[in-house]
Amino acid sequence: MAQVLEFKLPDLGEGLTEAEIVRWLVEVGDVVAVDQPVVEVETAKAMVEVPCPYGGVVTARYGEEGTELPVGAPLLTVAVGSVEPVAGRDDSGGSTGGGAAESGTSGNVLVGYGTGAPVARRRRVRPTPVSAESSVPATGIKASARADAETFMAAGPTPAAAAASAPTSGVVEPQGPVAVISPLVRKLARQHGLDLRQIVGTGRDGLILRTDVESAVRAADEESAAGTEPVTAPKAEPSGERIPLRGVRGAVADKLSRSRREIPDATCWVDADATELMAARAAMNAAGGSAAGPKVSVLALLARICTAALARFPELNSTVDADAREIVRLAGVHLGFAAQTERGLVVPVVRDAHTRNAESIGAEIARLTGAARDGKLTPAQLTGGTFTLNNYGVFGVDGSTPIINHPEAAMLGVGRIMPKPWVYEGELAVRQVVQLSLTFDHRVCDGGTAGGFLRYVADCVEQPAVLLRTL
Repeated sequence: MAQVLEFKLPDLGEGLTEAEIVRWLVEVGDVVAVDQPVVEVETAKAMVEVPCPYGGVVTARYGEEGTELPVGAPLLTVAVGSVEPVAGRDDSGGSTGGGAAESGTSGNVLVGYGTGAPVARRRRVRPTPVSAESSVPATGIKASARADAETFMAAGPTPAAAAASAPTSGVVEPQGPVAVISPLVRKLARQHGLDLRQIVGTGRDGLILRTDVESAVRAADEESAAGTEPVTAPKAEPSGERIPLRGVRGAVADKLSRSRREIPDATCWVDADATELMAARAAMNAAGGSAAGPKVSVLALLARICTAALARFPELNSTVDADAREIVRLAGVHLGFAAQTERGLVVPVVRDAHTRNAESIGAEIARLTGAARDGKLTPAQLTGGTFTLNNYGVFGVDGSTPIINHPEAAMLGVGRIMPKPWVYEGELAVRQVVQLSLTFDHRVCDGGTAGGFLRYVADCVEQPAVLLRTL
């Protein structure tokens, strides 16, 4: 007798609450192995292949490509069954073995979901027929269990109702809450000060839809306007292409908005003569020879200068705990750097940058940049930064006022390095000039500290030998 197990979108970590289905890796009817990737999703942090903890036959998929689902929503169902064991062979043609694969359940547990109890023996999968209500074509969505990001129950059904509506296909619900409220629905209700317990859902079995919340908002607005102002015609919506703020673009928008809303930032800037820095870089790369590996980049040198400056001004390598009303000075420097990709702006993080030299930092920047362009950065590689370096000079601009990468306390912006008239040793000369700008959280320090940091960076750019004092 086959058992149909439901696999739900797991918690992928870092506080993520939803993910968008980018590409299905299996079809209905496919046989999947334990821990085999079954779907590729895009979170607010990165692209992730999600493995299924069950081995068996895929009987249903929930959600088309492009659908955004909240954590806990069903992804697919897998029929796990048994007949007489086949000696020496498993279902995929390989030899049988022990461990997690022997049991038909995963030994690789992601955050947010585990595996069921092991079966007694390895058996060939033979699922029982699944009713039309519990199985859909590869491109369809199960109507009775559709886990749309906008549609979830505020409370689970009663035990009697659950028993009456239990499917005959043997679907087994994993342990946990019977149902959850969609994060999108909660957010919308919270924004308008609505109590979800006071809203009657119009979906199946009382499901609360986004349209229910929107109707409640309109009703509240009309009731308020009826007593104060005459009812006017609805404002016409602006025409044009609408692009959803989701995925990486949505995450960037949320973080930048939060930074502007919570951090009282200030910006200072200075022009610096980078001629000697460029000459030092050329000398370093020439001395290394062709067999010495990748060349040292200007960004790597600036990153090394930043770590030296943060050692002198640790106030800028900190974060603010607003609830505790405390400034937290961080022990290590995890240096983020802005990287533009086809999927948008991302900020990979060089871990323990304060322990690395310019060559090591440059190699790590190159590795992370390649992963960013391929869309292979993990959430861990995009979080945990303590200070960010933003080289917007690659876009051909001289200056900017960076927005701090929340919850950090500062960001250094670097413009393009280009020939400009400059007074050098009392004479007018053409020098390689760069504009440096520092945006900082005014709660962690005053302008004197920020100015001291920026002046030290500029001194190192103009006279790289200054760094020798801290090496």
